[in-house]
Amino acid sequence: MAKDIVYFDLETQRTANDAGGWDKKRDMGISLAVTYSTASEEYRIFSEKDVNALVDQLVRADLVVGFNVINFDYEVLAAYTILDLAHTTRTLDLLVEIEKKLGHRLSLDSIASATLGVGKTGDGLDAIRWWREGRLLEIAEYCCFDVKCTKLVHEYGAKHHVLQFVDKFQNRRSVQVDWD
Repeated sequence: MAKDIVYFDLETQRTANDAGGWDKKRDMGISLAVTYSTASEEYRIFSEKDVNALVDQLVRADLVVGFNVINFDYEVLAAYTILDLAHTTRTLDLLVEIEKKLGHRLSLDSIASATLGVGKTGDGLDAIRWWREGRLLEIAEYCCFDVKCTKLVHEYGAKHHVLQFVDKFQNRRSVQVDWD
């Protein structure tokens, strides 16, 4: 049976400001989460009421791949589960791995744009605004695209062992990665 890599992202109902600060991620609430499973070859969209099914899929995966999932997505999910997902799932957090190499953080958009020529379609604040306006389809599309970007960046890095990015001085640079 093929290994099940689950790519994952979630969007929140509230900003860090609304929740009382970045140390209160558990109070931000899930608006929608999206996964892509390599075993089923399908995207799944989860609402807040479906969080148990989401956690189940993450725990059962052979590998969860995301961008800033350890310090953000898993922290938001901590409000919904007693599991410590950072320690109960095998996780590859692309942001954490890149930060180890460079000593600073990069955005998914910076990496995807420079490496693949495809940028993100919005940002988390757009998703929160859409949540407030009841525009769930826009959140789902945005979150699915983020999952697809994460998947493509991961696959490119695993195949070529390098990613491109544009630094703060607008210079094109690269970072070596070891994702097998």
